Amino acid sequence: MTSPTPVDGRTSGVRAVAPDLARGLMLLLIALANVPWFLYGTPTSLTSAHREPSTALDAVWQSVAIVAVDGRSYPLFTFLFGYGIWQSFSRQRAAGLDEHAVRRALQRRHLWLIAFGAVHAALLWFGDVLGAYGLVGLLVVWLFLGRATRTLLVWAGVLTGVLLLAALGNLALGAVVPAELSEVPGDANPDLAGVTPYVASILPRLLFWLPLTVTQGIFGLMVPVAVLLGIACARVRILEEPAAHRRALTRTAVAGIALGWLGAVPSLLVHLGTWDVPEWAPVVLHLATGLFAALGYAALFALLALRVPADGPSRGITAGLTAVGRRSLTSYLLQSAIFAPLLCAWGLGLGGVLDQWQAALVAVAAWLVTVVVAVLLARAGRRGPAEHALRALTYRRRSLR
Repeated sequence: MTSPTPVDGRTSGVRAVAPDLARGLMLLLIALANVPWFLYGTPTSLTSAHREPSTALDAVWQSVAIVAVDGRSYPLFTFLFGYGIWQSFSRQRAAGLDEHAVRRALQRRHLWLIAFGAVHAALLWFGDVLGAYGLVGLLVVWLFLGRATRTLLVWAGVLTGVLLLAALGNLALGAVVPAELSEVPGDANPDLAGVTPYVASILPRLLFWLPLTVTQGIFGLMVPVAVLLGIACARVRILEEPAAHRRALTRTAVAGIALGWLGAVPSLLVHLGTWDVPEWAPVVLHLATGLFAALGYAALFALLALRVPADGPSRGITAGLTAVGRRSLTSYLLQSAIFAPLLCAWGLGLGGVLDQWQAALVAVAAWLVTVVVAVLLARAGRRGPAEHALRALTYRRRSLR
């Protein structure tokens, strides 16, 4: 008697914990990374949403955020998005569906993600990433989904090399350009959270999101690299079967997190004013090494999943994290639905009075709300509403669901 075919991380009816656990933990990092952008009223730098620290607690939290969160949560989100592309593709192919039909369904899904992102940006959050994911998803499914894993890894390696070369070039240029000659007068970042009334804030958010989507999705390189690596890792089921890849996961967790955190130190030194170079000089290094940290986090989360029994129901913290992970789109959008009316000037306006460490506590509280909502949906046996809507729009025939 043969064992059931693994479908979307499931074997013998048991769904693998690691991918959902990683998504659940990732959304906490996303909340912490996004919340500073909902603050307003104080000038920020050209390359970050962090203000000059006004208290010791602000300085401590900003140091932690720059090293461990900023530019590290976003590529983790992207890696898991790529991982999900292959999970969806392999699940439907294992169900006997035609490859061409599956590709069309994935492309519809990515087009709808762009639409979701546009609505999200217009209504709530100008830094939306769904549009960029939809855009790169279209390109990856078209150009790379049928390619050999080795090809994916070669392309990921080449693009990573380009990023690292750009990072070194940026640092070298910054070392010879006096910092005062590259200063940007006034508030370098748009204070979109401070726009009021609400109707007046819609168009500025959307106009900021449009070029950001193209830049992140294509020219930023990090998104395509993370998606390609996600697909490559999904093909060997590295998150579904962490026990079989324990050594590789351990090495990746240690090396990835170490390199990622070290790569953020120059940005931290510039932010704290202890390294006198233009603030843009370490930016590309910060972004490029964020990919290493993201892979390290994903590996660490997979190792944590080894502590969860595979033959029984999830309980407690694990149940909450996996419930969020299975409803990651709903949870991501819900974060913005909490942040925007609470923090923006057109809402309660708390973003104009909170210190940054206090905003971080708001982010944790918002994430906990999404955990409660996800758990309640799980107990009711329901998908998240965003997942349900995306599924209904994507799969136009029941046989493709």
